[in-house]
Amino acid sequence: MSQQIEKKPKQNKPSYHHGDLRSTLLNAANVLLKETGIESLSLRKLADKVGVSRTAPYHHFKDKNQLLCAIAEQGFVHWQQDAELIFNQTGLRPKEQYRQFFHGYISYAADNPELYDLMFGRTIWKQNSATNALRDVAYPSFHYQVGMTKKWQQQGLMPSGEDTLRLSQVTWGTMHGIARLLIDGIYADRSHIDEMCDCAINLFTLQISV
Repeated sequence: MSQQIEKKPKQNKPSYHHGDLRSTLLNAANVLLKETGIESLSLRKLADKVGVSRTAPYHHFKDKNQLLCAIAEQGFVHWQQDAELIFNQTGLRPKEQYRQFFHGYISYAADNPELYDLMFGRTIWKQNSATNALRDVAYPSFHYQVGMTKKWQQQGLMPSGEDTLRLSQVTWGTMHGIARLLIDGIYADRSHIDEMCDCAINLFTLQISV
């Protein structure tokens, strides 16, 4: 009597709808970015992590630069959403609104150091390799801050005699500098960063009750 060989069930790779795979790849890419950093992230590693063929990511990102730009694009979208939540709060005094915005920026950088490096670092911008999609969200993000700075000047919170664009650039440069100190480990004690933020806020805002 011949023995029947029991066949093991086939393990199928996960199936994705066309649009779902891009989202899945981006979510996995964010995880890899945190785990391995920008330099070690690759489309091949991404495919392995998601469990798809190594050619599958290329249907959505033609190369690593396009993948990095898509990750950075997501970062700007999320930061913009966080900022709008602060700006759209009703009953919040202008100075407290500005304080939350300033601290929120630093917290976002501290919680997402690798992503912050990608959003504002030389990997993309120094090489002038940003995609149009990334530029379309990155530039309006800063313009939004310029608009809010103008509003704060009109409310008497910030000096009206300063050029709005230059004031926005200087305040953003200060936030970026504090964020870099924290990310680079120069100030590892978060309480020092909080005090530096409050010091900067007091310097940039007028000492009036608003």
